[in-house]
Amino acid sequence: MDDVATRRKWDDASRTMDFFDFADDRRLGPPRQRLFAKARGTTLMVGAGTGNDFKFFPPGLFVVAIDISPKMLERAALKTPQHAGTITLYEMDVCNLDFADGSFETVITACTFCSVPRPAAGLRELHRVLKPGGRLLMFEHVRSRIGPIGVLLDLMTPLSQRFGPALNRDTVGNVRTAGFRVTRVENVYLDIIKTIEAEREDPPQR
Repeated sequence: MDDVATRRKWDDASRTMDFFDFADDRRLGPPRQRLFAKARGTTLMVGAGTGNDFKFFPPGLFVVAIDISPKMLERAALKTPQHAGTITLYEMDVCNLDFADGSFETVITACTFCSVPRPAAGLRELHRVLKPGGRLLMFEHVRSRIGPIGVLLDLMTPLSQRFGPALNRDTVGNVRTAGFRVTRVENVYLDIIKTIEAEREDPPQR
C-alpha cells in the first residue's frame, strides 16, 4: 500500500514540479552540478523526477534513471536530450531494485530520500547494486540539528509528507547504517540541505 500511495502522490506532484525546480535552479543548481561532476562509469540516478537534474550531469555519462512515478517519467523523457550522454528511464521502487549486485560505479540522488517511505531499505538496495569502491553522491534535504529549526521541521513533517517530502530525515545517519563509509558532508543551505558523499567499501578479506 505504501508503494501505491507514494506513486499516486508523486504522479499528482508531477504537474507542478517543474515550477518549483525552476525557482530553485539559480540557488541550488551550481552545488548540484559540482557534486554530479564526480560521477564516473555506469551511473544510477534514483528519483529522476521530471528530469530537471539531467542538465547538471557531466557529458558522456551513461545514466540509468529510475522513478516510482510514471507521470514523472513521462516528463523526464522529454528532457533526456539535455544530457550529452545516454539516459535510460525505468519505473522502479528504490526499495526493490531490479538490478544485479554490483551493477553501478556511481549512484546519484537529488532530494530523493526525504521522500522514500522506507529510507533504510532503499539505501541498503543502493549498497547492494554499487560495486565495491563505488560512490554514492547525494544532494538531500535533512533535519536540522539547530534546536528550534529541527523542532519546527518535526512539526511540519506530518503535513508536508501528505503532499511531498518529509522534512526531518537523518539521512547521513541512515547512509552509515546501510553500510556505507561517509567520506564528505557539506552544508549547502544552513544545515538543512546537504551534499553527502559515501563509498561502498570492499568486503573484508578472510
